[in-house]
Amino acid sequence: MLETEGLRRRLRLAVAHFWKTREIQIQKQKTMGRQDQGSRSAVTGGAQMNGFIELITALVEEGGVPRDCIHYNRCLELPGFFRPTKEWDFLVIKDGQLLVALETKSQVGPSFGNNFNNRTEEAMGSALDLWTAFREGAFNKTIRPWLGYFFLLEDCKNSQMPVKVQEPHFKVFPEFREASYAMRYQLFCRKLVRERHYSAAAFMLSNFETGAKGDYKEPAEDITFEVFARSLLAHAVAYSGKELP
Repeated sequence: MLETEGLRRRLRLAVAHFWKTREIQIQKQKTMGRQDQGSRSAVTGGAQMNGFIELITALVEEGGVPRDCIHYNRCLELPGFFRPTKEWDFLVIKDGQLLVALETKSQVGPSFGNNFNNRTEEAMGSALDLWTAFREGAFNKTIRPWLGYFFLLEDCKNSQMPVKVQEPHFKVFPEFREASYAMRYQLFCRKLVRERHYSAAAFMLSNFETGAKGDYKEPAEDITFEVFARSLLAHAVAYSGKELP
């Protein structure tokens, strides 16, 4: 059984790892004299999401999946329908069957508008590509893979302020009017699941000032990490052969 408080403690460690790794990468870039434009130095450094990947790995193992069936850092390509391959962040492949494919993404300011559309288009396109390839028999015959999307957004003034929309010809859906980027991402993660593009999604906010201590917020109860983790664990158990207690 997944214990809530224990999961929260592990999640706090992953959040702290994210912010500490970003800071290390920024300082390293400065020392080497190759600081990228703005905060891009941390983005291009990678590894910030490893704490979350390690937590997800542990959850899948607790579901009875052997470690050698779990893939991250390497061997992450899956065949696509609209393109030859797509590299995911985390895969579980057991007995020649794709069980899990997962994306872990983050965004930190100061600029949020430049990346929002890219993030959403990438996530939707990846899901469309995977499910179409699945339909066409690129992998699996009967087992429907579990597809997950995890997103961490910096909690700050720029991500929380209302954003105006342009409506030169038609009105946008009302939930987007004056919605901040934080709300836009929350709506996006929820709609990914409701439209069945992803099996589960998790959306978190964290501030760089307190994030190094593991602090985070989950503004929507239907897309928390616990909901995400329980769905993933149930799928792992279903196909691992592990007996529930």
